[in-house]
Amino acid sequence: MVMYNNRRRIPLNMNREEVVLCGSSAYTKKYYLNPDFQKIPQGIQDELKLMCVLYTEDVGGTLTLKFDEDGDLVFETAADEGDLLYDEIGSVLKMKQLQNTKQELLESLEMYYKVMHQLDA
Repeated sequence: MVMYNNRRRIPLNMNREEVVLCGSSAYTKKYYLNPDFQKIPQGIQDELKLMCVLYTEDVGGTLTLKFDEDGDLVFETAADEGDLLYDEIGSVLKMKQLQNTKQELLESLEMYYKVMHQLDA
């Protein structure tokens, strides 16, 4: 499993408190959006869905977008053991491409989460 936030690769730490935003799986052919984020505008929801589904269709495996305990958006990708079709190198390249081309969207989502999280605190 590899995790990247919007800026850098981060070590995997299972003790982190994370909130899943969305994800998709090439194995189940399903997309998930956390119901807590249903208030995000429909256009942004559609863009997230398209981004996640195209990613997993392209490289395989699963992709999950999560907010870490600092409110940074983290990309997490994984593949089943023995999945010979999963493109590990392609997954890193595609992730970096998404982080560059969708930078404004990703930063806006981080800001939205940080503001909403403070309101709940």
